[in-house]
Amino acid sequence: MPNSFTHKKQQLYLVLSGIFIVNALLAEIIGVKIFSLEPLIGRPDNLTAGVLIWPVVFVTTDIINEYFGKEGVLRISYLTVGLILFAFLVIYATTKLPPAAFWLDVNKTDDAGRPFNIDYAYQSIFRQGLGIIAGSITAFGIGQVLDATVFQLLRRATKGRYVWLRATGSTLLSQLVDSFVVLYVAFYLFGNWSLDQVISVANTNYWYKFAAAILLTPVLYLAHYLIDRYLGQEETVELQQEAAADVSV
Repeated sequence: MPNSFTHKKQQLYLVLSGIFIVNALLAEIIGVKIFSLEPLIGRPDNLTAGVLIWPVVFVTTDIINEYFGKEGVLRISYLTVGLILFAFLVIYATTKLPPAAFWLDVNKTDDAGRPFNIDYAYQSIFRQGLGIIAGSITAFGIGQVLDATVFQLLRRATKGRYVWLRATGSTLLSQLVDSFVVLYVAFYLFGNWSLDQVISVANTNYWYKFAAAILLTPVLYLAHYLIDRYLGQEETVELQQEAAADVSV
C-alpha cells in the first residue's frame, strides 16, 4: 500500500479509537446516576445517565467494523475494558484517601444550610460506580463481541449492501443483551435493586437505544461519506474488502 494511505488508515483508526474509548469510559463513570424522564414525557420512566452517550459508542463501533473489521472492533474493545478497570481502580484508591479537615469544614453544609458530608457523598457516588464495573465489563464484552459478529454476518449475507441494515441490526441485538445484563449484574447481584426495578430501567434504556440507533442512521452515512472522501475511492474499497475478510489492522 502507498505510504500516504497507510498513514491515513492509521490516523483514521486512532481517531475512531479515541472517540470510542472516551465515550465508553465517560458512560461508565456517569452511569451511577439514574434520572427521571417524567418531566419530559409525563410517565415515571427512568434512565441511567450513561446511556445518553452510548449511541456515540454504537456508531463508532459500526464505523470501525466497516473499515477495520471484527478484529479492529475487538482490539479496541479489549483495550477499553483494560482502561475502564484502571480508571475504576484509581477512583477506588481515591475513596480511601483521608479527607483534609479544611475540605470537610468548608463543605459541611449544602446550599440550604443542611449538614453535609462531602467525603461521604464522594465515596457513595464513586463506590457505587465500583459496583457497576462488574456488570459493565460483562455486558460490554458480550455486547461488543455480539455486535461485531452480527455486523459481519449481515455484511456477508447482504454482499456488502445496506449499511443501515448491518449497523442497525447488530446494534439492536447487542444492546438488547447489554441493557439487561449490565443492570442485572450491577444493581441486582451487587446492588440493592429489586428485579422489577432492573427490568423497568433496562426496558427504558433499551428503547432509548433502539430509537437512537434508528435516528443516528443519517449520521452513519455522513461518517461514511466523510471517511470515503478522506481515504479516496479505491483505497476505501480496498480497506472495506480487508475488513470484510477480517484482515487485521
